[in-house]
Amino acid sequence: MPIRHAQPADLPAIVDIYNASIPGRMATADTSPVTVSEREGWFREFSPDRRPLWLEDDPTGIAGWLSLRSFYGRPAYHATVEVAVYVDPRRRREGVARRLLGHALGAAPALGIRTLLAFVFAHNGPSLTLFHRAGFADWGLLPRVAEIDGVERDLAVLGWRHGA
Repeated sequence: MPIRHAQPADLPAIVDIYNASIPGRMATADTSPVTVSEREGWFREFSPDRRPLWLEDDPTGIAGWLSLRSFYGRPAYHATVEVAVYVDPRRRREGVARRLLGHALGAAPALGIRTLLAFVFAHNGPSLTLFHRAGFADWGLLPRVAEIDGVERDLAVLGWRHGA
């Protein structure tokens, strides 16, 4: 499957995939759908040469996306990013997230990225497995930092370091 950089025309599909993850209460702390207009500023933060937003697509459409966002917004963290990956529900269990993550890890050095962080709800077994299989290690746990539908949730912090 081809992986490419997202274009502005892809934003509606990116938002649809993201919104599809909200009802499951496992992949995001958003509790209601977001709009394309709400995500326009977020989308502009990405650039192919520094902080990419990649898509895997085929003739049926966008199967999933992965973003690398700057971590914490301070200059000393220039080589550290937060990774997020979302897959169209109809395309789950097809290896889309694995391929996107592998692409990101392979591209990291050329982007000047040495550290990738993933923030994953501790009850999200499939995502924890994905990141662990890709070589991410458990770097921390933030207990009960999110409350979704009256349930407090832990947030696992996973990390990957180039050359580690």
